[in-house]
Amino acid sequence: MALKPLVSKCTLPRLYPNFTCYQQPACRSKGMPQNVLQCNIRRRIGVIAVTASTLLAREAIFREDIANAFEFRMVAPDQTVEQAESGIRYHAQSLLHVKALLESESWSEVQKALRASSASLKQDIYTLINNKPATERPQLRKLYSDLFNGVTKLDYAARDKDVSLVHQCYENVVVALDSILSRL
Repeated sequence: MALKPLVSKCTLPRLYPNFTCYQQPACRSKGMPQNVLQCNIRRRIGVIAVTASTLLAREAIFREDIANAFEFRMVAPDQTVEQAESGIRYHAQSLLHVKALLESESWSEVQKALRASSASLKQDIYTLINNKPATERPQLRKLYSDLFNGVTKLDYAARDKDVSLVHQCYENVVVALDSILSRL
């Protein structure tokens, strides 16, 4: 805390002073040119400035109140099993309602609807899988992977406007969704 006033009072010219040698250094007689000597001094000053700023900034970066401000999780947000179970049916139905858009061949709307419903469904299913016993998880993860790989293929088929592939991918998504919902 005592270092903060020191940091705020420092100015740029003080961090990078320009040294000029008025006397001929002893190493000059050994054949070292003046520009090499000045370059070495500037490098040293640069290293000292970087080290000092790093040490001073370390206090601000690693303070406990700032370090705990960010939460980097690799799991779903605070979602209970009940919330996931209540949302999973709605998101699954909205994923299946894409069929009407597929038949009308409004491809951009298909992609938007797929992305909106599959993101929420993915989170719900992931929460439910993590709350299952460890022996059931590998099968459920395989079904989870099959389902969302199918959704991705359906998205790509809609982007390419390939009608036959879109219907084939949709049927695969329906089968994968039925199989994973029956096990959850």
